[in-house]
Formats: sequence, structure tokens, C-alpha cells
Amino acid sequence: MIIVDTALKKRHAANNPIKVGLIGAGFQGRGIALQIIASTPGMRLCAVANRNIAPAIRAYTEAGVEPKTCESRAELEAAIRAGIPAVTEDALALATAEGLDAVIEVTGSLEYAATVVLAAIEAGKHVVQMNAELDGTVGPILKHRADAKGVVYTFADGDQPGVQMNLVRFVQGLGARPVLCGNIKGLHDPYRNPTTQKAFAEKWGQKPAMVASFADGTKISFEQAIVANGTDMEVARRGMLGPDFSGGNPGAPLVPLEDTVSAFAAHLDKGGPGIVDYVVGARPGPGVFVLATHHDARQAHYLNLYKLGTGPYYFFYTPYHLCHFEVPTSVARAVLFQDAVLAPTGGPRVGVVAIAKKDLQAGELIDELGGYEVYGVAENIGPIRSERLLPIGLAVGCKLRHAVAKDKPLTFDDVDIPAGRLIDALYAEQEKLFATGASALAPDSSRERVANLETQR
Repeated sequence: MIIVDTALKKRHAANNPIKVGLIGAGFQGRGIALQIIASTPGMRLCAVANRNIAPAIRAYTEAGVEPKTCESRAELEAAIRAGIPAVTEDALALATAEGLDAVIEVTGSLEYAATVVLAAIEAGKHVVQMNAELDGTVGPILKHRADAKGVVYTFADGDQPGVQMNLVRFVQGLGARPVLCGNIKGLHDPYRNPTTQKAFAEKWGQKPAMVASFADGTKISFEQAIVANGTDMEVARRGMLGPDFSGGNPGAPLVPLEDTVSAFAAHLDKGGPGIVDYVVGARPGPGVFVLATHHDARQAHYLNLYKLGTGPYYFFYTPYHLCHFEVPTSVARAVLFQDAVLAPTGGPRVGVVAIAKKDLQAGELIDELGGYEVYGVAENIGPIRSERLLPIGLAVGCKLRHAVAKDKPLTFDDVDIPAGRLIDALYAEQEKLFATGASALAPDSSRERVANLETQR
């Protein structure tokens, strides 16, 4: 978004920076902090919240800044007014603090993230997040809440879903019609777990379970689900098509992206809304692509001239995703232009459901995404509702009521859900608002949950 840099320079010249709070100081959070502090004129990182204070402090000190530790919302607000960089363990205090224009959520959590994101929305703040897991579970209701408050709720530039949506808008601006939004992967093995991914995680300073969620397909399922929810697209089948041109060998030569169209052709341009999907073993990776058609033969002639081929399908792609580097652009788009990078258009079109990664036994706990118990696959909302399939975003923390065989989808009837969670209340509210039938869960008041948490805090 080239216009954003000019707008930020004007804010910088006027000494009126966009004031931002960051929740989550892990691998990506520290990268975002560094990008704002070192490379984003016209924007100020006012405060960082993290459940353990040390990473929050590190987010500033790695950028050459010494922050002040704040114990309360009043202390935070005083620091924000004085222009003093602040850190805190109280994410709710940051989410509700006066003086911030926007909050960036990058915790990678579910229940915790739902609480702080909803609190920020209710406090009238724009929210930018990189949490596809949260967005793919309760994004539509969070967007609905944000609309009611007149604030922007959006996924971020830089990560694959945001890059895909930027491509969609670019392609539509050409007069072409997207029929497939795609993600390019180097590996997909649904049985990867924290043990198999430990070495890779240690090399890059990441958590083994998070890395395992990339490899086992859970992450890409969430990413493509939120693209579907932002474009009104669907999946061609449960789990998507996901053609693998590597033959299961991550070191195999990559095939040109243009050579993969035959794997999708039977599902394209059937008069439907288009599909989201992914491909393994193609180049350029690790990028994203949009496959589109053009109805005008004269424009097709020009596209051929410009080396995009003879059609009927044209590939548009970005050969990289730069994650944290582009997050400040997302904040500026929200605050200055009320423009969401990617947000649900309404109710969910696609969700991510839990599949048994092994033979599960009664009483077994589903510990975490990317863990040893389940992996996630994308599915259209119709089957999710009719079969009572369990969203994997709700599955974490649940216990099995009885055995479930490996590779079988879990349903709400297979697990005991912990009592009192906000994310379950939000999901129930989402279903009540958007589904035609009764909610899969008993309705609850998520607004009351947040109010009670704020009172307790």
C-alpha cells in the first residue's frame, strides 16, 4: 500500500504518531516491535503486554529502548500520555487503556487472545492481529462486534492470508475474476508433532508445537479458512485438494506453479464462489497465488502480450510473505483509512475441524494445536453444522469422553468442554447470529464475561 507511507510521513511531520499497543512478545511480536520502533515514522509503540514481563522488556531493549514496567492501567495511561515506552503483564489493562489508537494481538493463543481482543474492541480500539487460529474460530463474531463499535478488526499484511487478500483486490482491480486463492507449502504431514519438529523450532527460536502446527496442516487450514471467510469462497472438499508435487520428498525439485493448474481444474469456474486451497512442492515458494479468469477476449489478448499466457486461467502470485515487516502498514490502513486487510464478510463460510492424529483414548486431554492428539483440516460450514464437527479452536483443553480412531473427525459429542471459557461463548453467539438453526453450544453472554474479567482485574 504505497499511499500508506505518505500518510505516515505526514503524521510524523505533524508530531502526531499513531499510538499502538502490542499484546504478545514472542518471536513475531518482537519482530513487530523492532519494525515499528526502527522503521516506521509516524507510528509509536507505546506499550507491550506479555504474560511474562521479560519478553516484553526484551521487545524494547532489542530495539535499543529501555521501557518502564507498569503494574496497573492507570500507570500505563500515564506512561502513554508522557510518551514513555511501557511494558506490563496485564494485557487487559493495555487493551482498555486510554490513549491508544490500535492494538496488535500476536499471542498465538485462543482463550487469552479472545479475551484481550474483545476487550480492545469494546474499548473502541482498532484491532490488527496475526492470529489465524482465533480468526478462523470466532472471527465473524469479533468482526460483528467491531462493526457495532465503529472500529476496524483485521488480519495483518505480510502473513499469507493478508498477502492473498491484497492479491485478490489487485486482480479484481484488473477486471479479472478470482476463482482460486492458493498457498504454497514445502511440506505437509498431518502426523508431525512437537518431538519431530523440535530441532527446527530450536534453530529458529520458535515453539515446537507451533512449528508442528505448520507441518501438520493445521496452520494452513486456518489461513485458507480466513481467506475463504473474507472472500466468500469455499473448499472443494474436506481438507482441501492440496496436490503434492514433491512426492512426499521435501527436497524434490519444485515444479512451476503454472504446471499445477490441472490438479485444480475440475473444481474451478463452476459458477460457484471459487475455492481456497494449497499446493505442495511448487515454485515460487513460500508464496501465495490467485488464479483468475477474464471474460473479455480483448483483455485476454493483452494478458497474453504481457506474458501471462493464453488463459483461460491466469496466475498472479507473490513469491514471499514478510510477516512482521508489513504489520505496521496494516495498523496505518486501519487507523488512517478504516481499511481492513482481511476480515470476514459475514458469517463463516469455512472452519477448521479437529481430526484425531492417533488413536485417542477416553479421558485423554487435547493439549495444544500442533500437539500429539489432533490436527486441523478446513471444511465448509454446512457439514460442520450438520455433523456437529468440533472446531479445533475449541478442542484445545477438552477431554475425550470415549475413544476416537486415528484420522476420524471429532464431534461435540466426543469431548467434554471446560466450563466458563469466553471462546465457547463467542462461538455460541456466532452460531446464534449466523446459523439458521440452533447453536451447537448453549448460548452465553460473552459481553458479561469480559465485563466480569475487567471487574476482577
